[in-house]
Amino acid sequence: MTPPVPLVTVFGSLHCDIMVDAPDRPRKGETVTGHAWHPKCGGKGGNQAVSVARAGVRAAMVGAVGDDDFGKALLANLDGAGVDRRFVRVVAGVGSGISVAIFDACGDYGAVIVSGSNLALGETDVIAAADLVARTSVLLLQNEVPEAANIAAARAVKQHGGRVVLNAAPARRLSDELIALVDIVIVNAIEAEFLAGVPVVDTLGGASEAARALVDFHPAAIVTAGGEGVAYRDRDGQAFALAAIPVKIVSTHGAGDEFVGAFAAGLARGQPIEAAIAAANGAAALLVATPEREREAR
Repeated sequence: MTPPVPLVTVFGSLHCDIMVDAPDRPRKGETVTGHAWHPKCGGKGGNQAVSVARAGVRAAMVGAVGDDDFGKALLANLDGAGVDRRFVRVVAGVGSGISVAIFDACGDYGAVIVSGSNLALGETDVIAAADLVARTSVLLLQNEVPEAANIAAARAVKQHGGRVVLNAAPARRLSDELIALVDIVIVNAIEAEFLAGVPVVDTLGGASEAARALVDFHPAAIVTAGGEGVAYRDRDGQAFALAAIPVKIVSTHGAGDEFVGAFAAGLARGQPIEAAIAAANGAAALLVATPEREREAR
């Protein structure tokens, strides 16, 4: 009997990003003169779905866009990446989600998001995608849509034996109901500190300590530490840390989403955790070394 084709379903956000290049990010009350800008399709959910597809695993997206030009661009981007977007709903009378990201001369950035149509996502979208949910190997969630929507999606996938991975970003308090449905939580140092309630140093050692603290709440935790690397720990006692792959950083934008999507792809394939994380580490390193305008061609 032929085994089922692995499927990663991303339930989450879609944003049209405005990318601004500037010498630095503005402080409070300051105006900085930038030197370039360009649009990009994103949102943590959209980025992660594209990353899954890029890793060679079947990817599906459940989300919501507005009935506007941004929404059309977001749908076209998913089509171009080979993501199944049949269950991305077009919401009339509501603008699509957007973000504005400002990059400094070192490639680091700060961003503001406006959720728009992403806030319309809910249980009705889970019901509409019932057949897809039943075949999902790994469900990817983020914190850019209402928590009630995440709970509905996670509950439905768990009922069919799928695994739930939560990229708990942006950081926000999680209900006990959602925590109970999550198999693996993925966070950076700032998010780990928020969720674990303990100080976290943005080093590989700090990431390891944060992962140890997070397994008090979650069965398994992955904590990324930017250019330092990534740490993993679970309740079965498995724990390890992997150093980042040295590369010349061009832009860190989207590195976390690339890591999450590539990890989910490895997990869906049945790779051991350490192998899936190592592959995700490599995918993120390649992304940060690639100029923004060249990424769409990958």
